[in-house]
This record gives sequence, C-alpha cells and structure tokens, in this order.
Amino acid sequence: MSIVEVLLEQGLIQPDQLAEAMDLRKKEGVRLDRALVRLGYVTEESFLRIMSEELSIPLMDLSKVEIDVETLRSLPAKLVYRKNLVPVSRTDGMLTVATSDPFDLYAFDELRLLTGLTIQPALAPEEDIRKVIKTHYGVGGDTVDEMVSAEDVEVIGDAARETEDLLEMAQEASVIKLVNEIFLEALNERASDIHIEPYENNLVVRYRIDGVLHVASMPPQIERFQAAIISRIKILAHLNIAEKRLPQDGRIKFQVGNRQIDVRVSVIPMLFGEGIVMRLLETSTVLYTLPELGMAEDTFGVFREIIARPHGILLVTGPTGCGKTTTLYAALQAMVSPELKLVTIEDPVEYHLEGVNQIQVSTKTGLTFARGLRAVLRHDPDSVMIGEIRDLETAEAAIQASLTGHLVLSTLHTNDASSAATRLLDMGVEPFLLTSTLAGAMAQRLIRTICPHCKEEYEPDVENLPPDFKLEPGQTLWRGAGCRKCRDTGFRGRTGLFELLVADDSIHEKIMERASSGAIMKVAVRRGLRLLREDGWMKVRAGITTPEEVMRSTKA
Repeated sequence: MSIVEVLLEQGLIQPDQLAEAMDLRKKEGVRLDRALVRLGYVTEESFLRIMSEELSIPLMDLSKVEIDVETLRSLPAKLVYRKNLVPVSRTDGMLTVATSDPFDLYAFDELRLLTGLTIQPALAPEEDIRKVIKTHYGVGGDTVDEMVSAEDVEVIGDAARETEDLLEMAQEASVIKLVNEIFLEALNERASDIHIEPYENNLVVRYRIDGVLHVASMPPQIERFQAAIISRIKILAHLNIAEKRLPQDGRIKFQVGNRQIDVRVSVIPMLFGEGIVMRLLETSTVLYTLPELGMAEDTFGVFREIIARPHGILLVTGPTGCGKTTTLYAALQAMVSPELKLVTIEDPVEYHLEGVNQIQVSTKTGLTFARGLRAVLRHDPDSVMIGEIRDLETAEAAIQASLTGHLVLSTLHTNDASSAATRLLDMGVEPFLLTSTLAGAMAQRLIRTICPHCKEEYEPDVENLPPDFKLEPGQTLWRGAGCRKCRDTGFRGRTGLFELLVADDSIHEKIMERASSGAIMKVAVRRGLRLLREDGWMKVRAGITTPEEVMRSTKA
C-alpha cells in the first residue's frame, strides 16, 4: 500500500484534496507529498509519521538528540545546505543522517562516497533540520563557505583600502546573497531589529525578537567579510561608503513575496569598525485595532471616550520601542470616517493608513513638527496626530491646535502617565494652557506573552513573588516550558500594559499648583488610576504573561 493510500485510508486527506494536489504536481512539477503539505491538507509531521511506519525509518526529534558536532562539521557546508540534511552521529562505520526527504537517494550516495560510511537515514521535520544547520553552521554558512574557498574574491580587512575595492566586493554575488540571507533570517524569526556589531576579532549579528536581543548563529569566518557586508548595506541604503568617520542614516525598501519591507538603517563608527542597526517595518502588515492591543475593558472604554472628543490633547507616553505609535495608529483607525478629516505629521511615516492624510517631516527642507502643524491647521482637520512632542515650539503648536477646536494625539518620552504634565511644564508650557487642553495621558509598555504551544500551569513559590502581587494560597499561574516555536524562551508575541490617566478637575488643580508627578499620581490613584504594574498583575492572573516579565518591564 502506498503512503498516499494510507493517508486516504486513515482519513487524513480526502479524494478531492488528492486530486487538487495531483493537479499542482502536473502544473509545477512538485512531488505529490510536498503538494499535499503545501496545500495544507496534511501536516509535515503527519506525513513523516506515516512514512516512518511504512518505510521502517525511525522518526527523530532533533531538539532532544545530542548531535555530534565533529561529525556535523566534517561535512562541507555546501552539501549540508543544498541537501538539507543533518549528520547526527557516527558509530561502527555507520553515519546516521536526519532528512525530511528519504526519497533523495542521490544525497545518500554522495554522502557514502564522501565519507566511506554506510548511511542510515532518520526522519525529521524540515524546519527542525534547518534550525540545527543554522545553529552549527550559522546563517548563510554555505555562502560564507563558498566565499572563503573562492579564489576570485578578495578578502578585505584593512580600513585603508580604496573605496573602489570595497564597492567592487560589495557587489559580489556571494556578498549580496549573504546580506539577503541575514535579512531573510530576521524576517523568519519575526525580528524587529538587526544589530551588526564589530569587535576586535569577531563580527556579531543579533536579532531583537519580542523586545529581547538574541545572538544569531553565524559562521566564524564572517568577520573576514565585515567591510564587504557593511558596504553592501550602505549601497542598499544609498549611503556614502567612503565616509567611515561620521554617523549616517538611510532607508532600504525591498519585497519578499507579497510582503513590503521598509528598513531604517543607522550606521555609527565604532572602535573596531562601523556598527549598523536596522529597524524592520512591514508596511503591508495588517495594523492592530484597539481591542487587539491588550487594553482592559474599562481602560478601553475610557480611551474610546477621549478619542471621540471634538478637541483636547491625548498623550501616549513611554520609552522608545514600547508601541506608542502603534497605539496611535489603532486610535486613528477607529476614528476614520467620511465625516472626519484626519492628518498626521510623522518622522518617519511608518505605515500607510487608508483615509488618513499623512505628512513626512523633513529637516532638510525645514518642515518640522511645529511648522507642519501650523500649516495643517489651514487644511481644516478634525484631528491631528503629531509623531512626537520634542520641544516647546511643538508643544505650543499642539496646544494652539487644541484651543482652536481640534483633537490632537501625540507621544512623549516619560516613564509614567503622571509625568506627562510635568514634562510639558518643564518645557515651558504655561499651566493655565495645559489645564485648558490636556484630556488625558496614557503610559504603556510591551511585555512578552506566554507561548501558546508550550503553555503549562504551575503553582508558584509565594515567597519569590513581589510583595505587591497578591495571590491566593493554592492559586496557579501559567508559564511557557519552551519549544521550537518560541526558540525555547517560553514566550511568543507581545501585548501591552496600559496606565490611563484622565485629566479631570482634581488633576487640573495639581497642574495649576505645578505639583510633582508623584503628587499628581497620588490624586489619580485615589480617582481610580490603574498603574502599569497593576495592569500587569491582571494579565498574569489571566494567564497571558508571567510575574518575571511584568517585573522586567515595570518599576515597583
């Protein structure tokens, strides 16, 4: 009985699904099993299990197998990458090889000729095999292997080399491929940033995933191609590759399938070369709606009331990278309607919003936030979003816009909601103007959420919990055990913590007195303000995140 017949007999696929897969095989030359997996009618794990039973080939969980590193590295990277297989162990003249394709007999013959050993295949999912290869050979290991062995590629390590040499090497096909693989790996890992950091004897690549940096597995030889990699990125970002003494900023736009990626590039000279940080923005990503941000129901209701007001200022505060702009975009999406004119002034415009007029700030032409806002008011807007209030000029322009009957949304860099008013007062805004316009301030943070694939319940040690976290005796919490879906971190994805302060009369009185942020906070808490940390504890009890994650992101 064939494997396809077994799938039909066990009810894993239906005859019409098999027919569709056969059509795909005829059109694109895809093997029948691959066609069924690609169409989503059967999972790769199910198919491997059936193959294991029918072909008497063991099924292997690579995450639980101790891989012989010497055996793995004894084979050329090019062969391992090309055939997508992992030599697991070598005993008594037999080489055990994990593969997702037991029908590729040519690969086994090639290994047999190369090693002189008997080849014993084992089955493992393709994703697991790729993960092991990247861990031991590094991202782009086959490309680096080719570059090291190629006689026509000049390795450049001397900072005094001519610009023409760097330009020539940066355009080498192998360098282009290596940089592309660094980008693709970042996208596959859901990274928001790529950090390329030069050290004395090493070049480190790190990806920021769910707000935490992870070192990417890279071939040790990659340091030899530091100058070429940096030059290639500079060329893509339209930067001056000859300038190595001053910081430079640029942008790269590229497409991966149907995904439009916008990359913000920052290059800074460091002790052992130029360091690069690239922020990845997927412009085609479906933006979050307000309910998806993770606000508690009562906070969400008050927030909706504020953005429905005809005038006033709403500030979203927090450190860089805490999701302030995402929250404002979600608010704008909720406000879009044919009856309202919405305008944004941003630096840079990160996402395109249908039904919203977006303006890009330009320091070269003198279009600042303040100047743009004054011009926008002549366009009869109902609501205006300002990317950030950075100085007194922008703050005064925002207040003037609010006083003349507009709702103004903006961001501010403060640690909590109560500090927003004091920050504007410190900038030089008059208290009476602030009390006339400030509608509310919302502080926020991003915390990692527990991976749904390895989520487990446990009973915590109460003594190790922070004193402000109250837990009933015997009450259980949740955590992630760690799996390949979450890179063994126990976390996958992020949600928000929110602290929404409504500027009512009692808050206005404190602002008029120029009271400290602590005094404003005490009044707000008496009026029902839920602090960031308290919002975090609610999410811990709901099984969304862990106490350690809330403690990492908030202060006591």
